Amino acid sequence: MNRQTKRMMQRQGQTQGQVAADPAVPVSEPTPSRQRDTPRRTTPAEFLREVRNELRRVAWPSRPEVINYSTVVLVTLVVLVSLIFLLNYLFSKAVLFLFNA
Repeated sequence: MNRQTKRMMQRQGQTQGQVAADPAVPVSEPTPSRQRDTPRRTTPAEFLREVRNELRRVAWPSRPEVINYSTVVLVTLVVLVSLIFLLNYLFSKAVLFLFNA
């Protein structure tokens, strides 16, 4: 469960262990007499701490995987650039042939 989901559940009055009885039934809106809490702003230090914690959870690719992915991207790039160049060249020759004839 991510931070956004937790905050949404807190706004709806649910704790982490509680789940709505019927997901098809919408959660009632807060009554007008209740004031909405303004979201608390995070400090830059807290933001950086959260970013660092999230980056620790990332499944980083190994060196051979990065090399494989980079090779695939470069080969694909060369093939597509060559194809576009070839099509551009052929269409330009065809148009010049039609208008010079």
